[in-house]
Amino acid sequence: MLTLERAKELLNTTTTEEHLFLHAKNVMAAMGGMARHFGEDDAHWMAIGYLHDYDYEQHPDEHLRFTEAPLTEAGLTEEEVRAILAHGYGHINDVEPLSNIEKSLFTVDELTGIIQAAARMRPAGITDMEVSSFMKKFKDKKFAAKCDREVIKKGCEMLGMEVKDVASVCIEAMKEYADELQLGVKG
Repeated sequence: MLTLERAKELLNTTTTEEHLFLHAKNVMAAMGGMARHFGEDDAHWMAIGYLHDYDYEQHPDEHLRFTEAPLTEAGLTEEEVRAILAHGYGHINDVEPLSNIEKSLFTVDELTGIIQAAARMRPAGITDMEVSSFMKKFKDKKFAAKCDREVIKKGCEMLGMEVKDVASVCIEAMKEYADELQLGVKG
């Protein structure tokens, strides 16, 4: 089973850009929250979340096309590789998210971008952020415009959850890592 330590080792072999590591940490934290929500192994889900953009820096225009073989070779299970591939469903590939881990990663990949952007605007970062504050930003399509709200909505629908409920799970989980995510109190 993939561990966070192993996920970090693997991502370090393909990634150098700090913003990509920061994104990996945001998704990692959110996936931990989603795992706890579904009663699953949060350490395992966090490792999958951390590693999800394994080939992105090296192949941004062909993201996920250089993921399956190297990660399989590195010892990841078919289920772990599929979870990572499924976050590209509909816009990169046709690997449909079926399990809760796949649906969660598909959803939180984009969702954490809006949460992070919203938290950065607050004096206390994410530490006192409420879901109502996030939802105002989510409804403003000009805010964090690169984050695909349709993907988020589709993912939430797959999960059978409302956007605000998934966001709440993710925000609470990300609060635990506020400093590591550079979303702590400013000053």
